Amino acid sequence: MIHSRNRRLRVNESIRSLVRENVLTTDDFVMPIFVMEGENMQEPIPSMPGIFRRSIDLTVKECKELFSLGVKAVNLYMKVSENVKDNTGKEAWNKNGLMQNTIKAIKDAVPGMIVMPDVALDPYSIYGHDGIIENGKILNDATNDALARMSVSHAEAGADLVAPSDMMDGRVQVIREALEESGFADVGIVSYAAKYASSFYGPFRSALDSAPKDDMEIPKDKKTYQMDYHNSREAMNEVFKDIDEGADVIMIKPGLPYLDIVSKVREAIDLPIAVYNVSGEYAMVKAAVQNGWLDNDKTIIESLTCFKRAGADMIFTYFAKEAAMILNK
Repeated sequence: MIHSRNRRLRVNESIRSLVRENVLTTDDFVMPIFVMEGENMQEPIPSMPGIFRRSIDLTVKECKELFSLGVKAVNLYMKVSENVKDNTGKEAWNKNGLMQNTIKAIKDAVPGMIVMPDVALDPYSIYGHDGIIENGKILNDATNDALARMSVSHAEAGADLVAPSDMMDGRVQVIREALEESGFADVGIVSYAAKYASSFYGPFRSALDSAPKDDMEIPKDKKTYQMDYHNSREAMNEVFKDIDEGADVIMIKPGLPYLDIVSKVREAIDLPIAVYNVSGEYAMVKAAVQNGWLDNDKTIIESLTCFKRAGADMIFTYFAKEAAMILNK
């Protein structure tokens, strides 16, 4: 006779919900948002159905709707004009730049919205790289100085946290010191501690036109600074260094193919963990849904719940708005 039967706790939804280990809520989501120049402008991103580039006024409108749905944090990315791009990234800390004006507009219209601007030079670089280039190499320390200036300008505009996604060595410490010296001790850092050189970023780079340029004199990809996807112990090294340098939140990116890294980091640290459900993951689900191969709502909620199960505290995802609508049903 069988005495131990696990199925007793699966008999119906009430019992299943009573013993459920992880529950997904709108409080878990951070919505990445693409911003463009202009007014009353909205452009679809073909590789990411349902996702748009918007001008500041429509971005503010979107943030109001997100907040009403329970999504209380946004992660900002800019698509700037080609004529402001160079090899220094100086447009990134322009006090009247697109990013700075977007942060101000969102905080004025939705004060409760947590604004996390991306900190990286690739949208502002003529080369599409996250760093300043000299003699065919990405300069680490010079890039850090630029990232620090960028972060301070974001804080001045009203950002709650800055999110350096570049993967330069030591940049968290340089940014932390710059924020402290500028009087922004309360501005947090979401550090992309374990960001892998991944094939899953393709749709994102097309959305911002920020892919590395095909030039024989510069690196053709980002493998000299983003992590090798074959490695996991290296991720722990990066995480511990960023914690020592002053990170407040640790990010793992991409998401679904790297749940082992999320789980491993969760077991090792007590800081909040973020995970990025990246553009390629979004595009794959949407393509399968459009072909009738997957159920849209069920796949979204299951995928996002997997991040919670692995140990993430917050999820950066292009599904945030749609998932909130599903959960609010």
